[in-house]
Amino acid sequence: MSTPSQPASGSLDAWFKISARGSSVRQEVIAGLTTFLAMVYSVIVVPSMLGKAGFPPAAVFVATCLVAGFGSLLMGLWANLPMAIGCALSLTAFTAFSLVLGQHISLPVALGAVFLMGVLFTLISATGIRAWILRNLPMGVAHGTGVGIGLFLLLIAADGVGLVIKNPGPGLPVALGHFPSFPIVMTLLGLAVIFGLEKLRVPGGILLTIIAISIIGLIFDPAVRYQGLFSMPSLSDAQGNSLVFSLDILGALKPAVLPSVLALVMTAVFDATGTIRAVAGQANLLDKNNQIISGGKALTSDSLSSIFSGLVGAAPAAVYIESAAGTAAGGKTGLTAVVVGVLFLLILFLSPLAYLVPGYATAPALMYVGLLMLSNVSKIDFNDFVDAMSGLLAAVFIVLTCNIVTGIMLGFGSLIVGRIVAGEWRKLNGGTLIIGIALVAFYAGGWAI
Repeated sequence: MSTPSQPASGSLDAWFKISARGSSVRQEVIAGLTTFLAMVYSVIVVPSMLGKAGFPPAAVFVATCLVAGFGSLLMGLWANLPMAIGCALSLTAFTAFSLVLGQHISLPVALGAVFLMGVLFTLISATGIRAWILRNLPMGVAHGTGVGIGLFLLLIAADGVGLVIKNPGPGLPVALGHFPSFPIVMTLLGLAVIFGLEKLRVPGGILLTIIAISIIGLIFDPAVRYQGLFSMPSLSDAQGNSLVFSLDILGALKPAVLPSVLALVMTAVFDATGTIRAVAGQANLLDKNNQIISGGKALTSDSLSSIFSGLVGAAPAAVYIESAAGTAAGGKTGLTAVVVGVLFLLILFLSPLAYLVPGYATAPALMYVGLLMLSNVSKIDFNDFVDAMSGLLAAVFIVLTCNIVTGIMLGFGSLIVGRIVAGEWRKLNGGTLIIGIALVAFYAGGWAI
C-alpha cells in the first residue's frame, strides 16, 4: 500500500477524514480510478445479460451507469467508505435467466421484484435484522450459495457462446460445442489472458481484455459493426419505450414471484454483506470489536441502491468485490467511492459502445467472476460435516436446476433434517428454522418457480 504523498486539507479532509485515516487526496483519487477500471466492465456485461431477457441494451447501459453512480456516491458521501456499488452480476443473472426467462414473467414484474427486494433489504439493513440474520444463519449454506452462483454464471457464459450445448443425442444433457468456432476460441483465449493480467495486478485488466477482443471482433467478425462513440443518454429504446418507473409491484407480490424476491434478498444478504466486510477488513476499517466502521450506513447504501435500480430499469445492486483493488491501491475513505461514482456518470455518453462489444468479449469476464466466486468453498468448515454437506448440496443444485432459490431451499432443508438425525438439533437456531420452513412451504405449496 502506498504512503500518502501529501496531507489532505480543507473541506475534503474534514468531510472524508482523509488525514485521520492516513491517506491523501491524490491517493484516494488513484484508488478510485483503480476501482473504476476494475469494475467498469459491468456496464457492458450487465446490458448483455439483461438484453438476452428482452431488456433494451442501450437503456440498460444508461441505467447501469446511473445505479453505479448513485450507489457509489451514496456510499462515499454518506458512509464514507472506499466501496463502489454497481449492478451485481449474480443478481443480474438471477433477474434475467431465472425471473424473466425461467419463470416467463414480464419485465415490469421483474423490476417490481427488484424494487421489493430493495425495500425488504433496506428494512432488514436499517433495523439491524440483517446483522441478526447473519449471526444466526448456517455459514455452510451461505458460502455454498456463493459457490453455486459462481457455477451458475459459468454455465450461463459457456452456453451464451456455444461452449456448452444441449446434447443432441441420448445420454448426458449437455455436450461440448463446436470447439474451433471463433466465439469459443475468443472466449477461452480472453479468459486465459484475464488470468495472466489479474496475476500481474494490471489495473483494468478485465476491461482491457474486453476491449481487445472487441477490436479483434470488429476486424474479423462481420456481425460486429461500429455504430458511433458518443450519444446522449436515454432510458428509452429506439421505439420510445422506457422502463423508468414501469415496475409492477403488485405483480411482484403474487405468490409465484415472492419466493424469487426472497431469493434475491437472501442472496444479497450472503453476497453483499460478506463483500463489504472483506473490503473493510483489507482497508483496516474495522473497529475494536471487529465490526465495520459505519457498517450500518454501508449495509443500507447497497440496499437503497437496489430500490433505485428497480425505478430506473436495472438489476439489483451490491458492493463490488473489485472495490478491493482500490483499497489495495490505498483507498481508505469515501472519496475513493465518490471518484468511482463520478466516473460512471461521465461514461453515460458512451452508450454506443455497448453495441460494439460481442457476447464472446464479455463472456470471459463473466466466467472469471464465476470462478472467483468458487473460492467460497474454502470458507466452508468441513469439520462441521452436516453444515458443509448442506452447503455443497445447495451449490450443486443451484447449477443443476439453474435456480438459486431451489438450491438454497434444499440446503436449508437438508441442514435441518441432518442436524436432527445426527443428534445435533441443539445447533439449530430460530433463524435457520424459520427460513428453512418458509422455503420448504413455498415449494410444497406450489408457489415456487
